Amino acid sequence: MNCFPFNIYYGEKKGDDKGLQTLSGLSNNSTYGGSDMRRTGSELNSLDASSGNSSDSLRRNAFPNLSQRPSNLRVFTVSELKSATKNFGRSVMLGEGGFGCVYKGLIKSLDDPPSKIEVAVKQLGKRGIQGHKEWVTEVNVLGIVEHPNLVKLVGYCADDDERGIQRLLIYQYMPNGSVEHHLSPRSETPLPWSRRLKIAQDAARGLTYLHEEMDFQIIFRDFKSSNILLDEQWNAKLSDFGLARLGPSDGLTHVSTAILPCQVVGTMGYAAPEYIQTGRLTSKIDVWSYGVFLYELITGRRPLDRNRPKGEQKLLDWIRPYLSDVKKFQIILDPRLERKHFSKSAQKLALVANRCLVRNPKNRPKMSEVLEMVNQIVESSASTIPQPSMNSVASADDSQNTEIKNKKRIMDPKPDCNWFRSWRPKLLRTC
Repeated sequence: MNCFPFNIYYGEKKGDDKGLQTLSGLSNNSTYGGSDMRRTGSELNSLDASSGNSSDSLRRNAFPNLSQRPSNLRVFTVSELKSATKNFGRSVMLGEGGFGCVYKGLIKSLDDPPSKIEVAVKQLGKRGIQGHKEWVTEVNVLGIVEHPNLVKLVGYCADDDERGIQRLLIYQYMPNGSVEHHLSPRSETPLPWSRRLKIAQDAARGLTYLHEEMDFQIIFRDFKSSNILLDEQWNAKLSDFGLARLGPSDGLTHVSTAILPCQVVGTMGYAAPEYIQTGRLTSKIDVWSYGVFLYELITGRRPLDRNRPKGEQKLLDWIRPYLSDVKKFQIILDPRLERKHFSKSAQKLALVANRCLVRNPKNRPKMSEVLEMVNQIVESSASTIPQPSMNSVASADDSQNTEIKNKKRIMDPKPDCNWFRSWRPKLLRTC
């Protein structure tokens, strides 16, 4: 087997970037899809000017690799995965995104060899080196981290066959798909509000782990509803770490990833304004994306939807006029749910979102602080909102006894928190 070295640094010298300036394909936002816009070339190696461009600074910004930390990943051959996925047949295809296609498969269980377990097999498309970098990053990240709210990577494949080099990733199968799918009009039944709160809580736990609970920090950089998957018990798990980056080294405030704004990588509608403008990466860009996601849960709308009327295409622009008081706030609540049954906790969640969406990243809370706030909302709502059955999402929340009688401002009273006055959503651009 011809395996790739996993001590490849997440980047290479600018001199190696020739011929790599083409854009990657756009994601279809499928259940296991990749990001919508990605950057190629020297971005992967650009560091903060204060850290220099030496090989030592590159190593400081590289992910810990498999040779340095223990890993329980299984190594598969192409023939094994062909057998597991009916020769990568369309009948078992789960989705197709920027990375490639994903198939449902059955592999032998190591704990109980006669039995088989369901997996999702992601096959790298013919995108060359950039796709390979993301593949390596996924292996290096998920090979050394483990958390209940991160999708588990079972193993990988880097093998040769008649089609050339094959690169695949094998994940635990997530039978309930992505949060994006359940929030979309395509979903037959809307996610109950209590389940949305639980998803917000699970996602916050996953980000808190990446940012604060290890001896190194990982910036997710592509947090969005299509990258949050649901297992058989409806637990939410973060997925697709191909764009993740190691956080800033000791003594540095950020990781610099771009010289020009048009080089920024990410997903339109979720990217933090300072990242779009400067290319500087901190964990606070994930906090911003999480705030956008909270409004996605509240409204049932996508952050950017070109199919809506012009004034409603950008979620953060559309909700702005309705955050002044309770009556106006009711207008933005997901119409598929009974507004009176969850409006109080939705207002509380909006306050959390507003704190995440502060213009100045230094004034945004850490994810551990966000998690604490969301935990309080979940706890206070538990006694008034019935929990849905694990086997169905058909039932909406049945009751929430108290309706708000006095008008309250939804916006955070702090001037800097009034992010609507100082920012308008921009689309990501690529050169």
